[in-house]
Amino acid sequence: MLLPSLRTLVSCGCRNAGRGFQQSNRTPHLRQWLAKRSQHSITAEAGANTAPATVPNAATNRILGRWLLGCSGLVVGAVVLGGVTRLTESGLSMVDWHLVREMKPPQTRAEWEAEFAKYRQFPEFKIMNHDMTLPEFKFIFYMEWGHRMWGRLVGLAYVLPTIYFWKKGYFNRSMKGRALGLCGFVFFQGLLGWYMVKSGLEEKPESYDVPRVSQYRLSAHLGSALLLYCASLWTGLTLMVEPHKLANTKRLNQLRTFAKGTAGLVFLTALSGAFVAGLDAGLVYNSFPLMGDRWIPDDLLAFSPTLKNFFENPTTVQFDHRVLAISSLTAITGLYMFSRRMILPRRAKIAISCLTAMAYAQVALGISTLLLYVPTPLAATHQSGSVALLSLAIWVLAELRKVAK
Repeated sequence: MLLPSLRTLVSCGCRNAGRGFQQSNRTPHLRQWLAKRSQHSITAEAGANTAPATVPNAATNRILGRWLLGCSGLVVGAVVLGGVTRLTESGLSMVDWHLVREMKPPQTRAEWEAEFAKYRQFPEFKIMNHDMTLPEFKFIFYMEWGHRMWGRLVGLAYVLPTIYFWKKGYFNRSMKGRALGLCGFVFFQGLLGWYMVKSGLEEKPESYDVPRVSQYRLSAHLGSALLLYCASLWTGLTLMVEPHKLANTKRLNQLRTFAKGTAGLVFLTALSGAFVAGLDAGLVYNSFPLMGDRWIPDDLLAFSPTLKNFFENPTTVQFDHRVLAISSLTAITGLYMFSRRMILPRRAKIAISCLTAMAYAQVALGISTLLLYVPTPLAATHQSGSVALLSLAIWVLAELRKVAK
């Protein structure tokens, strides 16, 4: 009895020892695996809590630069299309303003007749277009409708990417302010456009003049579009184009100041073109360089008070535009001659040369438009040339800008 019991005890003890040995071999591996897993979990959790958003860098700046250059291109399209709309006298064809409802033009003949009936209630039809047919109305309606739809496209091109880039962390603090400013300016531009159109729809019993929008509101509308374009183009170029590391010499600072003044003069000349368009001043004196048979026409200051002539007298408005255009050409020529005496990067020299060539082409377009009694294609090309000239002036400024310290 004792011997079998002893054997049983020894065998059980051996089995238990073997199991304990196996467990002791597995335990370190299991502990190491659990320790590594917990360490990875803690690291991942800490990384998720502390990882910053995408930091703006050269790659994101290039993306933002391309976006803003694309937006500035859309603004140019809106300016050109608005000029053609003005030249074809289509801007007053849509007498209502709705943000969404007017996105779809009339489809059936009944809808077109209803739209045409609304247009017939306003001064432009009663005084100018009283014999207009429905097909003729469709043409001017589609011109204005296309301009308004393009404006909505511009708005979406600014707002939607701004939301996306903001969430992705592409904007630094400075760019956040600029993006919000540009988006706000787009909305302001749309409201200003309707405020301008509204001035041409008002009844003016005391006036026998051709119904047209206020030249003040027209110039404000164009001026705000040009400001939006300049801000977008400048920001886009500064994000994409690396600045030249130029020594801040006295002559270089003079060139920069000269370039800034020239760009301002180009902007002012383009803005004065809005007064010319608003008053149809291009049809007053169709000769060059004389106005009629005189350098200074007799009716230059025909209105009283004198200040009123500069904004409401077609003769004075055309004279001012001529003087500003010649002054811009002279300033750009002087900028070119001054830059030739300096050692500048190749890209900066190309920008100044392009600006000079475009200035002479723009003056030639302006004179041709005047002598040919403002044909629509040539006048639209001349207006587009003013935007091209302004673009080149901004490019020159971008090439000559100082390097941020």
